Amino acid sequence: MALRLGADVCTATTEYGTILLDQRSGAYWELNPTGTLVVRTLLEGGDEEDAVGALVAEFDIDQDQAARDVAALTGQLRTSGLVS
Repeated sequence: MALRLGADVCTATTEYGTILLDQRSGAYWELNPTGTLVVRTLLEGGDEEDAVGALVAEFDIDQDQAARDVAALTGQLRTSGLVS
């Protein structure tokens, strides 16, 4: 399922990855390159399977680990209220 950022969430690209800032609380998340790839894939309309495929293609990671990582990240982003 594709993601949408919350209305109060903005992003900034850094040399290391991406920052997600929740303007309501002032809390921010710093995504490393793998997290950035997952979030970018999902925000561009891909689903979790697409994000897993992107990780496997870009990084030295196996399919099962990539699936666990994508599920963990998307779960944390949803729990935090940064995405819907």
